Amino acid sequence: MMTYKFIRAKEAQATTGLPRSTFYHYIAEGLLPPPVRLGLRSVAWPASEIDAINLARIAGKSEDEIRELVRNQIAAREALAAGGAA
Repeated sequence: MMTYKFIRAKEAQATTGLPRSTFYHYIAEGLLPPPVRLGLRSVAWPASEIDAINLARIAGKSEDEIRELVRNQIAAREALAAGGAA
């Protein structure tokens, strides 16, 4: 059984090294995944998704490649929500 760690916005921002405005701009541009809703007023990011983005940046991936990674992360979430395997 796989376990998932969620991190809140401040930790996700610190992990990426991005200031708040750039962090949310990157989400809007598809360069970071959107948060997961945990409750009515609570969101967080799967730490594994943020780690994957950081690794892609370290590897020198292009913005287009990072956008594709984010699209794949979102598709994996949707598959989990539909009852499939990610």
